[in-house]
Order: sequence, then structure tokens, then C-alpha cells
Amino acid sequence: MTGKKIQSRFEKTVLPNGLTVITESVPGVRSVAIGVWVNVGSRDEFPQESGVSHFIEHMIFKGTERRSAFDIAKTFDRLGGFSNAFTSRETTCFHARVLDTHIDTISDLLADIVLNSRFDESEVERERQVILQEINMVEDTPDDYVHELFNSFIWGDNPLGRSILGSRDSVTAVTPDFLKSFVNKAYVAPRTLIAAAGNLSHEAFVESMERLFEKLPAADAQLPHRITPSLEGGARFYQRECEQVHMLMGFNGISASEEMRYAATLMNVILGGSMSSRLFQEVREKRGLAYSVYSFLTSYHDSGVMGMYAGTAPESVSTVANLMQHELERLSKEPVTSSELEDARDQVKGAIFLASENMDSRMSRIAKNEINLHDQVSYEEIEQRFDEITPDDIMQVAGMCLNSPAALVTLGPVPDDEARRCEELLGK
Repeated sequence: MTGKKIQSRFEKTVLPNGLTVITESVPGVRSVAIGVWVNVGSRDEFPQESGVSHFIEHMIFKGTERRSAFDIAKTFDRLGGFSNAFTSRETTCFHARVLDTHIDTISDLLADIVLNSRFDESEVERERQVILQEINMVEDTPDDYVHELFNSFIWGDNPLGRSILGSRDSVTAVTPDFLKSFVNKAYVAPRTLIAAAGNLSHEAFVESMERLFEKLPAADAQLPHRITPSLEGGARFYQRECEQVHMLMGFNGISASEEMRYAATLMNVILGGSMSSRLFQEVREKRGLAYSVYSFLTSYHDSGVMGMYAGTAPESVSTVANLMQHELERLSKEPVTSSELEDARDQVKGAIFLASENMDSRMSRIAKNEINLHDQVSYEEIEQRFDEITPDDIMQVAGMCLNSPAALVTLGPVPDDEARRCEELLGK
């Protein structure tokens, strides 16, 4: 896939207090996406703090000294753009996309909610109930909940194994002072990145951010040291009355900064990333054993997991597990065909270039590159790196995944004989 060069310009400034500001100027558009990224997530919480980052994400929109929750919502609506926030295991982000004429307004609003949230007691209590319902919703959705059980099993005592949402006990224990204390110690300039993409001037944007975020402390955050996890192998069967068994098989994967991430991305597409993928064809199309079946890559700054999911009948669990392991083993031993590799390249590059037309996607991309790589990678370089991947590279990354303990987690009514066959498969 070749085409017109994507015009953009990356610029980065580190302010005296340690705050990083990075922009991508995109000529010819009328929108700007801005994100305030805090390099703190659920893996940076002590056990008694579990879920606090996510709770703060919810509370940030609930009022400051200058604006009520309604004022904040009304301003976002009036600007006619899009705003949201999310918490991951390693980052918390507050972001918005607006017309370029509203940069000053949205910048002031984002700075106000991040720096000056009140954490009013009544708002905390209301949002606590919302988060408890969110936990209930996940547990009532088996194909979501099995991922939580999987993470808990494979990462063990490492913070990566804890839910981003926290537990009912930890969420119930949260107080306004607790939230303020965590913000004071974690939301500091060296851990904060402001990224923007669209029609903007880097110099003017930096000047604005320096003024708006001058209150961010320059001291580093007092957080737990991130310990690189070791994936636990074996099988765990969680019994539940439901029609299907939801199952996840996983192996060690690729971290967000490893050079093998390009090969791993293509391998994932070939294995289970589309309707023409090997897993989808073998499990669903040829055998009718599942409606939903796919593979996925989850990458952190120091580790990752390569996983496969399927929802299947209780009597088919061991058959599907065997097919999952077989297809990954086949990728490690037999070179993929040139057409498979080319199709995977086209799919991945197509998704990247289509996303480049969205300023939110571009803003997120430059932020993640800075956080994980401390550098920017041009679209042309990405295309070149994918074009350089060979069948041997796919075999190598598949073999690397297999050269780790295999983990299997199921949620549903697994018969004893099926559980035994799965344990034998993993132990062979």
C-alpha cells in the first residue's frame, strides 16, 4: 500500500516543572484534539488504593471551584465537539476534540477539571454507586468478566492482576480526602503529558499550557515501583450457570516498545484478528464451535500477553483449546503464505491510515509514542516497518509466545472430563 505522504509536524517541549507538551500540526483541518495524559494507572496503586485512579477519572467532571458539574457538561456541549476520559492499567487520560476556534476555551476547561476538582462529598457518594453498578455490569457480562478473571489468574499478586475498577470493598472505602491525597501525590508534572493534534501552533499552545498548568508540582510521584510481572501458567475453571463457556488462553506477549511489535501485530491478524483469520475459519466456519472467536495482543511498557478468546458449548471446551494451541504452534513451525502476509499488512496499514484522518486517533498515537518510546514514529516509517516483516519474523514471534507457560481460564459450566483434557493439553 503506497500513496500520498501524510503531512504533519511533530514538536515537543518539556517545561521547567517537567510537564511535557507534544503537538502534531495537521494542515487543512478545522479541528483540534487535546489530551491530558497522566502516566498513572491501576498498576500504580497500592492494594488499599485499588480503583482510585478510575474513581478520580469519574470525579474530575463533577465540579471545580469555578464550575459546577452542570457548567462543565454545558461547556462541553456548547463547543459542539467530543469529550471523554479513560483509565487503563498504566495511564489516565482526559481528552476533547473541538473546532480550532475553541482551543483556548477547551484548554482552560481541561486544566480546571484536572487541577481544581472539588471532590464534593455528595458527588463522591453518587459516583460511588455508579462505579459499584459498573462492577456489577462487568460481572453480569461473562465475555467481559472472563477477561478480569484471566488477568487476575495470569498476573497473580502483581498489580496488573487487579481490576481497573477496583473491588467493592475498596470502592466503598473511598472518601473525598482519599481522592485528593492520591491526586496530590500522583498528578505531578513529570508524570503528565499534554498532547494535541490538528490545526494549531505549537508555540502558542505551549505558552498556554505553561500558564494553565503552572500549579502542577515538579516533584516526582510517590507511587509503588512497577514490578515486571511473570505470567502464571496452568488452568483455572470458574463454574457459572450459563449457556456457553467463555474461555481465554494466553501466553507471554510483546511489550509496547519491543521491535518485535510489528511482527506480533501481523501475527495476531493472521491468527485471529479478522473473519478470514485462521482461528475464525477453523473454529467457527469449518466446525461451528463458536459464534465469537478472536485473538488479541495486550502490551504494557515492560510486558504483554498474547491471548485467544472463544465462547463455546461446555462439551467443546477442550476441542477449542486444542485448536487454539495448534494454530499458534502452526504459526511457529510453518511459514505463512505470501498472500496471508500481504493481506495482514494491508489490513493493519489500512486501519492506521484511516485512523490518521481522525484527530483523536492522531492525538492518542503521539501520546502513546511519547509514553512508551519517548520518540515519534512517522506514518512512512510505520509502513516501511510492516513491509519489512517476513514469514520468518512471524514464526519467531509465535515461537517466543509459545516459549512461555500457557494459561487457560474459563467461565461457565465446564464438565469434569473437559477440564481434565484441558489440563492435560497445557501440561503436555
